[in-house]
Amino acid sequence: MGITFYETAVFFFCYSFFGWLAETTVATIKEKDFRNRGFASGPFCFLYGATGVLLTVFLRDLREDVFFLFLGSAVAATAMQWFAAKMLERMKHKKWWDYSGKRWNFDGYICLQYSLLWGLLGVAAVRYGNGLILGLYRVLPETLAKAAIWLLLAVGFVDFAGSLIALYHLGEKLPALLGWNHRLQRWTFALASAVSGRIERRIGRSYPSVLQDGAKEAETEAAKCSLTELFWLFVIGAFAGDLVETLFCRVTAGVWMSRSSLVWGPFSVVWGLAIALVTALLYKDREKEDRHIFWVGFFLGGAYEYICSVFTEIFFGKVFWDYSWMPFNLGGRINLLYCFFWGMAAVVWLKGIYPKAVCLVNYILEKTGRVPTAVLAVFLAADIAVSALALIRYDTRAAGAEAVYGWEQAMDAHFDDARMERIYPNAMRQ
Repeated sequence: MGITFYETAVFFFCYSFFGWLAETTVATIKEKDFRNRGFASGPFCFLYGATGVLLTVFLRDLREDVFFLFLGSAVAATAMQWFAAKMLERMKHKKWWDYSGKRWNFDGYICLQYSLLWGLLGVAAVRYGNGLILGLYRVLPETLAKAAIWLLLAVGFVDFAGSLIALYHLGEKLPALLGWNHRLQRWTFALASAVSGRIERRIGRSYPSVLQDGAKEAETEAAKCSLTELFWLFVIGAFAGDLVETLFCRVTAGVWMSRSSLVWGPFSVVWGLAIALVTALLYKDREKEDRHIFWVGFFLGGAYEYICSVFTEIFFGKVFWDYSWMPFNLGGRINLLYCFFWGMAAVVWLKGIYPKAVCLVNYILEKTGRVPTAVLAVFLAADIAVSALALIRYDTRAAGAEAVYGWEQAMDAHFDDARMERIYPNAMRQ
């Protein structure tokens, strides 16, 4: 049974608070002075909240297997920590935390000790903590509980937005950029500036290196991988991934089989997102040793594939791949051999294909301009939306539900079972 929106919010804020409490306590004791260790100004460390939700949603089928729950929690939470660290570094080109002084660290952002701790915390949360939190939540009157959640969401949003304003020093820039002239807008901005000013001072105390500007930041700004480049790399990765999987099925199974994620065109969204993510996170590390990139691809690729498998099952009621027949698999969602493939793919992409792909993207943009990119983006957005609706209706139709709404009738008319089985031949209903 899945969890509701309100239960998800409860988990998010509870684990955000618990994480903030633990981080702040340890930092305060270590520094002998109060240190608010959250990104936001309030008593929240949103990384812990997001990780708690991630483990709750995507590792629920491992709840009864303590060893694999521990292993899955350690890998998924470590991947989440590394991903968040890389994103924060991309924002300000500085490290928010550094474990380089610890043994068995990786990239200075993660280390074995904390990965093992993440595993233990994941077991405690998924097996015991979630039930306790939900039990306390359900004691509250429903109206009061929902009102409190919406209040927390509003406060959290304002706090997070204020932190971004502080981080980018927008206190004096926003009026000129946005042309705020109305009294209400000036009042709103004054409030945001006051909040962000307090947050900026707090960030300066807890993370003194983050708010320091310098020439290095301006230099690294030019080295960023733009969103337009990432979009085209997503397209290239989605097309290449579909082609590779189609040929792989032909060679290994002797049949031509559709491997597309979408109803229109040969695109594998899983591969496209993987290429875009590994590029965004690792394009600056491409000069590092092959083994560095390999192990990042090995662990992050496995975690990514596992999460994609659970996501499609939850939202579309379908399992698109099952490795239960292969040795060293985890719930049929990932296996050791394909994790090695992810590692090798990361090395091949960053060391060999990525430089050529970027040249190709820049050539396309130079020759065609922005219009084809915009047209392709609109097409893919529509393709993804229609594919999602077709898959949802495919699942509800298999369960015997009649088409009531207009979109359901449209899906039945254009994407009946026969067509969906041709597009998704391996999809199995759960």
